[in-house]
Amino acid sequence: MKHIYHATCLYLRTSRRALLLISSSNVYGQAYLDHVENEITDLLGKIRRVVFVPYALFDRDAYAAKASERFRRLGVTLDSIHTASSPQRMIDDAEAIFIGGGNTFRLLKALYEHGLLDRIRARVEHGVPFIGSSAGSIVACPTLKTTKDMPVVEPPSFDALHLVNFQISPHFLDPDPASTHMGETQEERIMQYLEENHRPVVGLREGTWIRVNHGAIQLRGSRTARVFRRGAQPVEVAPGTYLNARTESSTGSDS
Repeated sequence: MKHIYHATCLYLRTSRRALLLISSSNVYGQAYLDHVENEITDLLGKIRRVVFVPYALFDRDAYAAKASERFRRLGVTLDSIHTASSPQRMIDDAEAIFIGGGNTFRLLKALYEHGLLDRIRARVEHGVPFIGSSAGSIVACPTLKTTKDMPVVEPPSFDALHLVNFQISPHFLDPDPASTHMGETQEERIMQYLEENHRPVVGLREGTWIRVNHGAIQLRGSRTARVFRRGAQPVEVAPGTYLNARTESSTGSDS
């Protein structure tokens, strides 16, 4: 029972956390971050400066320029951490944090190299809003074990930010019955994860996101998500559903 209590009460202890965890920055037919513009505006409130973490892509200058232009149209200034003389100080002073998508291994390795994991976690626990997209959403989880990315670099550990007590599998794709492809589906890979680990996994389809606010975990967006738990059949959940009970682990930790 001790572990169940820990998983259930995680958000009660850290109820100041305000998170927006997005499956993807782009959806078909819309421009960069258009589908979550209102969510970003709502999350930030009166905040007008955001620290951007572009470590998931190789060309950080181009990535920062793209993100900065998008946030400028929201009336928000984006300060990219890759240009800072002290990335740690920038996080310590951040009013809000946005970690963009790309390669999850590259992203997590850079977070370790710059000593930012504990600092980001501490700021979020004190109420600093956090936005993650794709790889940025995965590193908000306990580990990067549910990424589909190639390990182009090797981080010191798979342990990530632990801002939530479950895993996210972004860009979730359903099996195509008409496809002749014989490789594993995303669902099969998640089930393999659960053969070795205990934390639930939320398969976030493109066009969906998770909001964490005052301890509540809610699915939002235009599509359903698929929640996987060890020893249980996957469950479809509709936008607007609160996921707290569905994202509790039977043990509270991975193997």
